[in-house]
Amino acid sequence: MADRKIAFVTGASRGIGRAACLALAECGWDIVATARTVREGAAADGRPLSGSIESTADEVQKRGQQALAIPLDLLEPTSIDAAIAQALAEWGHVDLLLNNGIYTGPGTMDHVLDLKAEQVQALFQGNLFSQIHVVQQLLPSMFKRGTGTVINMVSGSGTSDPPAAAGAGGWGFAYAASKAAFHRMVGILAVEHPESGLSFVNLDPGFVMTEAMRLNDPDAAISDHFRPAPPSVPASVIAWLADKGGAEQWNGNTVQAQKVALKLSLHPDWRG
Repeated sequence: MADRKIAFVTGASRGIGRAACLALAECGWDIVATARTVREGAAADGRPLSGSIESTADEVQKRGQQALAIPLDLLEPTSIDAAIAQALAEWGHVDLLLNNGIYTGPGTMDHVLDLKAEQVQALFQGNLFSQIHVVQQLLPSMFKRGTGTVINMVSGSGTSDPPAAAGAGGWGFAYAASKAAFHRMVGILAVEHPESGLSFVNLDPGFVMTEAMRLNDPDAAISDHFRPAPPSVPASVIAWLADKGGAEQWNGNTVQAQKVALKLSLHPDWRG
């Protein structure tokens, strides 16, 4: 169908990525759900997290939309190439790239003096270099169509100092530094491709207590400083940006998801 809407979502097994897949499906989008965890109980890194791309795909289909569940490991560029190639081969095009997946392995919450070089390298690979690779591989096909949206999931940790040290309510340097670099991408893309027909937007979800965050901060010390929103709040803003034309007015800029959700009543049962 010429008017078929297709979203390619990284980090779609749980958290904001999964919630975004479901919100988009409810707006009539078909979903390419990508992440490392293919099925429940089979987390790629052995950590005890619920969620999988197969279960996300099942929920998308329950909402009447089609879904592809494709494994993608942000630490393995060849898996990125394979996932994008499969999506384009099977469905032909992508209208929305949601760059949501992150890497939160060793070093994420380490203090500066405790960091190892290989940990910093892995964090930048999983939170910056691979996102660049996704964009480089997928955007040419979007440019050919002359339409589409790129939403990069950024973080306040990349633009603000923490209220406390990592482990005491704050965040680690290496993760924050990788997200700070990632934050700069959409503004550059917007000025490099002003006539492309695409919109490039950062989405800052605010504090959202996801499964991965609970694992990295088991005592939830950060919640002493910030009030969390559920993943469905930023997901509602993603659906608005992609499906209701919101991305065009925010092209090259950063959307504060919780503020926009409240202002536009995108999530009526959440009051902040």
